[in-house]
Amino acid sequence: MDVVDRYQEDEMVQDYSGLLIHAQGQSETVSRAVLLEHRLEIVINTVPTMRVICTPDHLVDLIIGRLFTEGIIHGVQDVERIYLCDQGTRASVMLSSRSADFTRTSLEQVPSCCTGNRTYNSYFSTNDRPQNVVPIAWDRQWIFTAAQAFAEDSPLHKTTTGTHSCYLLRDGELLLCCEDLGRHNAFDKVIGAALRSGIDLREVLIFSSGRLPEDMVMKAIRAGIPILATKAVPTDETIRLAREFDLTLVCQARPDSAVIYNDPISKGSVYGE
Repeated sequence: MDVVDRYQEDEMVQDYSGLLIHAQGQSETVSRAVLLEHRLEIVINTVPTMRVICTPDHLVDLIIGRLFTEGIIHGVQDVERIYLCDQGTRASVMLSSRSADFTRTSLEQVPSCCTGNRTYNSYFSTNDRPQNVVPIAWDRQWIFTAAQAFAEDSPLHKTTTGTHSCYLLRDGELLLCCEDLGRHNAFDKVIGAALRSGIDLREVLIFSSGRLPEDMVMKAIRAGIPILATKAVPTDETIRLAREFDLTLVCQARPDSAVIYNDPISKGSVYGE
């Protein structure tokens, strides 16, 4: 994969002044660090395909992760070239493995969060059913390690309290952390960073700060991730998909407790079936 990244990452926050008011009637001028909102247009094989609203960092990782978790590529070997312009606002991606199928729909699709995100068409998508995840043996302490890392806070969230975080661990060791305005973007950034680093996603645990609706869980399943955890809550569809595709699912994870909704290795015994 040839990567031409002309974008030089700059500041991700800007200070703004505001008036802090109190219930007792007092007020005072304060300064707060505010996240910068960045727009990235992704063109695949000359076809405008996606718009992503994100924080202006790890943009190449975000692109690779998004294409992978959406099933457009099967790995970095499918990407011939990525060109990211100087402003980081336009990325041109050339795929060796897939051409556009213009018989598919061109209607816009909007993810459940990051409302500025758009998928303009499904020309490069597939309707193929993902393979089931291959479960791995795991230690519950891995969950608490991830939850503790989240409780200690990630750098950008500590500054702004305005980001989602996503952590990647292998054998209980924290390897990667990415942040973004939206949980989908943070997830894709950490996946892209792992792929570019040669980390085998079939061996890792992903910990997200956000809710796990259907689209988030399908990202994990497409990526072949065996263990998905969050400090937040699942939905009924999340749990159904985890059990259907053999994904280990742990939610409401805190440094001292967590709820296991699916563990294929201990099937049934951990959730009362």
